[in-house]
Amino acid sequence: MTAALVAGLIAGYGIAVPVGAVATYLVSLTARTSLRTGACAALGVATADGLYALLATVGGSALAAALRPVLVPLRWASALVLLALAARGALTAVRRYRAHRLATRSVPTPPTAARAYLALLGITLLNPTTVVYFAALVLGTGTTDAVRPLDQGVFVLSAFAASASWQLLLAGGGALLGRALTGHRGRLATALVSSGVMTVLAFGMVV
Repeated sequence: MTAALVAGLIAGYGIAVPVGAVATYLVSLTARTSLRTGACAALGVATADGLYALLATVGGSALAAALRPVLVPLRWASALVLLALAARGALTAVRRYRAHRLATRSVPTPPTAARAYLALLGITLLNPTTVVYFAALVLGTGTTDAVRPLDQGVFVLSAFAASASWQLLLAGGGALLGRALTGHRGRLATALVSSGVMTVLAFGMVV
């Protein structure tokens, strides 16, 4: 059980720590809303990581082989979603800045915690890298013995916990950033930088 716990923690941090488009969006979302919304969004990311860890432990090589033919469409879909988020974030920020309503929280209405959770869950599930990563970890153990359900459960839960702890740390950073950048220009700059990074990473997925 200890080995499964350690393996799950390493796997969870391994997929969560590299900062990509999802992490950038999470920080930006928290900075513009609240820590509660950001925390729920962070748990959405961690839930997706946990689900993929579960699928990898159960499906193994069969899951990886089944996913391989649709990697390209999934990558394109993920890139399009990120581009749409980048465009929407930039346009909204510019519109608020021009209307001098950056400090208000009513126009437009910020996403609820539930909506933030579901949005980040869906975005993360679009990324095929996560499931391939966990499948490779499971296949790379090299064991021929059947893995006990208890060890599988410990692996999945520890991977979820590791991912959740990192995503919540990012959300906390976003909340601090939001408090520091309270002016019109600061919020506009945050939105534009976030949109720019997401655009670059989206193009990187398909080029």
